[in-house]
Amino acid sequence: MLYAIVDIETTGGYAAANGITEIAVFVTDGMQVIQEFHTLLNPYYTIPRYVEALTGITNEMVESERDFKSIADGSIYSMDSANDSEKDLYLRIGTKLPVQNILYRMITKSSNFSTNLMVELVGAKNVNNTMRSLGAKDIQVLRGVEDGKAFDLGMNNTVTAYDLMVIFEHIANGTVVNKKACDAMIKVLMDQYFREIIPAKLPADVKTATKSGSIDKICHDSGIVFLPDGRKYVVVLLSRGIADQKSSTETLATVSRIIYDQVVSKN
Repeated sequence: MLYAIVDIETTGGYAAANGITEIAVFVTDGMQVIQEFHTLLNPYYTIPRYVEALTGITNEMVESERDFKSIADGSIYSMDSANDSEKDLYLRIGTKLPVQNILYRMITKSSNFSTNLMVELVGAKNVNNTMRSLGAKDIQVLRGVEDGKAFDLGMNNTVTAYDLMVIFEHIANGTVVNKKACDAMIKVLMDQYFREIIPAKLPADVKTATKSGSIDKICHDSGIVFLPDGRKYVVVLLSRGIADQKSSTETLATVSRIIYDQVVSKN
């Protein structure tokens, strides 16, 4: 039998005038820890110095790093690691990390938290302007992730297969900033953690540099496929309206293999 042990840290001992700063859950079989989860929370109360000393959690660690403004009305919403495919960044709230580290998490593990930090840093308008300069005319980046109020109003990011093709062609050809920058992008994309679609059914000696993404009834993958003979091609696979994500993933992986076989047959 498995047991879940829950540990909660707070700013003080009275619920009426204090808030939660950390939640930790440990799943155990009585002999060893099978799984664990922990996340910091903004308590919206000042943590007293003696509590900081006791828990090791400071005001700086929790004060605002996960809070973002909704584009709908400017209200504050917070990121939650429970809804994110990348958890480790939440444990580093209050620390300083290089932008490269944040970008790496955003691309390789689809970190929602990283995405919001980068959109906040560079600005959605600048992202769109850069896409336009590359020839991607329809992609729209309006906001970060988990902005529920904006979502309810239909204020959502959108993308087209053509625009993704244009972007990846530029990266493959070394024409985004310069070749050195594109090589660095490709290196990160090759470290993709989620490999269930484009690479899934390809031979082991075929390398891929991809970025996938999925939400309810939507499953995407796009990137560059590098063949052993030195050729390469861009592939973009988008699906929508399929409730069974496993089914859509399997179908897209099959399509990726069909495209590969077609390209190879032209050798």
